[in-house]
Amino acid sequence: MTTHTPSTALATERLREELAYLKLPAASWPAPNDDLDVAIIGAGMFGIAAAVALVLKGVSNIRLFDSSDNGRSGPWTTYARMPTLRSPKDLPGLALGIRALTFRAWYEATYSVAAWDSLYKIPNAVWQQYLDWIAAAFELPIEYNATIRSFTPEPHSVTLERDDGSSVIARRLVIASGRAGAGGVSIPSFIEPGLFPSLAAHTCDAIDFSTLAGRHVAILGAGSSAWDNAATALEQGAAQVTLYARRSHLPQINKARGYVYPGFIAGWHDLPTEQKWAVATYLDDTPPPPPHETVLRTLAAGGERFQLHFNSRIEAIGESNGRVQVQLADRTDQADFLIIGTGFQVDLSRDPLFAQVADRVALWQDRFEPARQTRRHLGLFPWLGSGFELQERGRDDGDSELNRVHLLNHAASLSFGSIASDIPTISAAVERLAGKIVSQLFVESFDTHRQYLEDWEVEWELEKTPYLHKGE
Repeated sequence: MTTHTPSTALATERLREELAYLKLPAASWPAPNDDLDVAIIGAGMFGIAAAVALVLKGVSNIRLFDSSDNGRSGPWTTYARMPTLRSPKDLPGLALGIRALTFRAWYEATYSVAAWDSLYKIPNAVWQQYLDWIAAAFELPIEYNATIRSFTPEPHSVTLERDDGSSVIARRLVIASGRAGAGGVSIPSFIEPGLFPSLAAHTCDAIDFSTLAGRHVAILGAGSSAWDNAATALEQGAAQVTLYARRSHLPQINKARGYVYPGFIAGWHDLPTEQKWAVATYLDDTPPPPPHETVLRTLAAGGERFQLHFNSRIEAIGESNGRVQVQLADRTDQADFLIIGTGFQVDLSRDPLFAQVADRVALWQDRFEPARQTRRHLGLFPWLGSGFELQERGRDDGDSELNRVHLLNHAASLSFGSIASDIPTISAAVERLAGKIVSQLFVESFDTHRQYLEDWEVEWELEKTPYLHKGE
């Protein structure tokens, strides 16, 4: 792969040609409106994909809002501390059934076919370049450094409140805010809050690893992000990295690879509730292992400076004489800094974005009795409609202003499986989303569209025949 800034001109030219053959994007058709047809919170992978799916279907009066700088939406150039994506390079990416939109087509046109042949996995920064190219190719209207503070659904629209106090009105809202976008990070209760930020950070936080050189770093958790941070700390010169795992051994099989096919992708939402719950709890008990590349990277960087403790029963983590004290059931350890790799949680009540609606949104624990009794963390997932739309608590008719809000992030996984979380399923997710929004926009303004149909007299088919009759 070349090191200079790549030119995407050829990839864009090929995309334009293929779209022309497919007669895409469709002409804009929603009834003119002073407000946006669709607002999208998040301009990362799923936000961009959702926007493109809508534009291809002729819904172009949209806008994306992202709180990050241009080029830093999502995890790829921020807190994803692995050198490459975990997915195979030949996954189509944000393709939507269009060859020129696949990652491979873009990469070959941008770098070369030979570069593609020699590529093992996709570097994070290159994946971000691919996403940026798609946004630019479709001229998506993205506002960066634009934080939406909260939103309020109303009978005919959704009002978005910005951080600066101004507001935006849209007919529909898509929330594509990533894995942390429906409750934030998961911090175990036994960790003393006063450790942050001088002595502790979550794996998704901005961490200056150069300050950890020569120091002892403790890492809580044994998932992929924990290992990524362990490797990064060791590569940046940490004197010692100790990783604490609750389990007696690492998971061995990535079950997620066993359900990435059309049956699971398209059919999960239509399964009986009991079956969805059974599969979700099974997957909850069988988390994926860290990739072997990540484990080997850590071992190569660390050698004797890396320790992995299984069966770690941690009772408390706090501060002692300016250091991190890890109290285990059988001993007390100390470190200079703590990195928490315990993932994210789904809990709308903890996310300020949902402040106006959290007490109204139907959750799994509201609709399914076992979710109230066990696995309370799963019971907090929202119960979503067929197009990822929020549902009203206490109502089963699906007729609520909450239905104007579509949740396209990890919080959808109990209702839809992995469809709104992972790269292999992204096209299916946004096609379902866009199809639902198109239907909603059409139905709610059908009088306008019917009148357009009745008034349409652009072509007189028999004008060149003797049988033309335009009526009285």
